[in-house]
Amino acid sequence: MSKQNPEQIAKVLTEALPYIRRFRKQTLVIKFGGNAMVNHELKHDFASDVVLLKMVGINPVVVHGGGPQIGTMLKKIGKESEFIDGMRVTDKETMDIVEMVLGGQVNKEIVQLIQSHGGNAVGLSGKDGGLITAKKLKKDSNDIELGHVGEVDKINTEVVSLLDSGQFIPVISPVGVGEDGCSYNINADTVAGKIAEELQAEKLILLTNVRGLLDKDDKLMTGLDSKIVDELIANGTIHGGMLPKIKTALNAVKAGVKASHIIDGRVPHALLLEIFTDQGVGTLIH
Repeated sequence: MSKQNPEQIAKVLTEALPYIRRFRKQTLVIKFGGNAMVNHELKHDFASDVVLLKMVGINPVVVHGGGPQIGTMLKKIGKESEFIDGMRVTDKETMDIVEMVLGGQVNKEIVQLIQSHGGNAVGLSGKDGGLITAKKLKKDSNDIELGHVGEVDKINTEVVSLLDSGQFIPVISPVGVGEDGCSYNINADTVAGKIAEELQAEKLILLTNVRGLLDKDDKLMTGLDSKIVDELIANGTIHGGMLPKIKTALNAVKAGVKASHIIDGRVPHALLLEIFTDQGVGTLIH
């Protein structure tokens, strides 16, 4: 391995300093998913990045998904995964698996990863401390039945704020409970966005498997405001799987979050590069 140039290292550290000063004591809500969540090296990069953020006085809040892991477990028990409009049809048996995988497997693995890099992480379900009150997701057509798929009704961030005020890093799985007592599986991007809104976070950061938002010439777009995003949605530049992510990011900004970022989780240490360097590695919406 080639020896790094000390001058280059010093330049990077100097570049990071004003960002560290600016974001100290601020909250960053980070949705952890995509390749960064399944690749061994990228998982450890993410965990060390989150620990570094906490150690320099920034408060990271991690929200995670777990779709591939849920699919693998369902396959093991001989149950087929069924999707409608990209959402998993979730009957009672599937919901039990979702809770087991998200809360018992994925959440605890992320907590352990952060712990292994010197952080103090606490795993939470949206059920803990009344964090996420959910309601059944209503589809436009009454003929579509998704079962225990929910949307956020209310967010109570008391437990998150309590952990943040200490030296703890909250790690949240996107399961909520309805006033009917039923458990609901909620899209992790949506949960991250709503928590960021409620906390009035400095940033909402969504890790993805793409470079960010690309224009029609395949060039990365960044530094977008809500007016430009609305225009890009209207003219079809933003479409498909990127549309709900962009809407989540935009809604957060409109609700008072200072900035939203959609970044490429396939890049090693993408989190630090986006937060602490001038260039960044994704799309910024402000």
